[in-house]
Amino acid sequence: MLFSPPGITDPARLNTIPHYQLITRPEQLAPLHAALDRCTEIALDTEADNLFRYKTRVCLLQIHAVGEIYLVDLLADLDLSALWPRLAAKPLIMHGSDYDLRLLWELCRFQPLSLFDTMFAAQLLSIPRFGLAALLETNFGVQLDKDHQKANWSQRPLDRDMLDYAAMDVFHLFALRDKLRDDLVRLGRLDWLEQRCRWQMEAGRDGFAAPDENVWRVNGSEKLRGRGLGVLNALWHWRESWAEKIDTPPFKVVGNEMLVRISRAADEGAPLEEVMRVNLGRRHDRLFPSMAEAIKHGFNIDPSTLPRRERRRDFSPMTPDELARQDRIKADRDRLAAGLSLDPTLIATRSQLVVIARDPAAIDNVLLPWQAKLLKAEPAWKS
Repeated sequence: MLFSPPGITDPARLNTIPHYQLITRPEQLAPLHAALDRCTEIALDTEADNLFRYKTRVCLLQIHAVGEIYLVDLLADLDLSALWPRLAAKPLIMHGSDYDLRLLWELCRFQPLSLFDTMFAAQLLSIPRFGLAALLETNFGVQLDKDHQKANWSQRPLDRDMLDYAAMDVFHLFALRDKLRDDLVRLGRLDWLEQRCRWQMEAGRDGFAAPDENVWRVNGSEKLRGRGLGVLNALWHWRESWAEKIDTPPFKVVGNEMLVRISRAADEGAPLEEVMRVNLGRRHDRLFPSMAEAIKHGFNIDPSTLPRRERRRDFSPMTPDELARQDRIKADRDRLAAGLSLDPTLIATRSQLVVIARDPAAIDNVLLPWQAKLLKAEPAWKS
């Protein structure tokens, strides 16, 4: 289905909705394939339903190629075996590609040929508001409706305004790339971006980390010491079971804050009856009986039988020499960042500083070449 905003004679005019083709039927794929065969590069984005389903699905694929925009319904009955190789054969322009590339890798093992990420580019240009909506407004006067970022993209049919928003997500990426690339060239930082994008393409092939045996240790659990740990473990698994059963994200069943509050009461010695006296609200009435059973089960769990976190080297105490080295390298990093008008973490994050302070020889494995080159030229590295 071809969409065109009524009353607009120049679809390329800023602040208008571009023409786009919504692809829901197999016979609509041929024009897309032909466009991909003709183009030299592609602007790409995805929309997913992670806020509405237990297991995230990629719901929509937005493609801008040779002046045409195609919205591919990934929940429709389509054979996309000929699409993915075509997308993988062309350079991509994306914004904030990390999540999208991991989603596409897990969906079909998709790997791009090359990447220009406009979010990374904006960060390397020290642009404080580097979200796509902010960049489009600043550079082109375009305003995106941010409400659709949290829309339910698995609903069908998709609303017209949702489709308009999806098309706008890729419509201006070529122009935005051109402007940001020119600025990077002027500052001599284009190679920095290319290194970061190559790293991102490799990282995307890791997909999303599988939950480990300690995934139930949510934020706040580190303060629990006794039976509160058993209650938290039981409640977390209860919540996962419910979320999967009703196909909704776990946080929509009960939030982490509530889980920790209940577990803390158990940890502080409150009797079972008091811990179970939880005000979840009327919408959770049907959950309470099974939740109460989970709390009872948690009271009977011996905390010493629960999985223990494997102590990683970077969690062990640093020696005085390592701490002093970390302080020197951090001071160099911060001075460099100030001189380059960069966020210091773009040169090295805190966790990376810890690894380097422990083992300076690891710097080339921990950092990108441009980052390592900057730090190794500083006084701390020579001392």
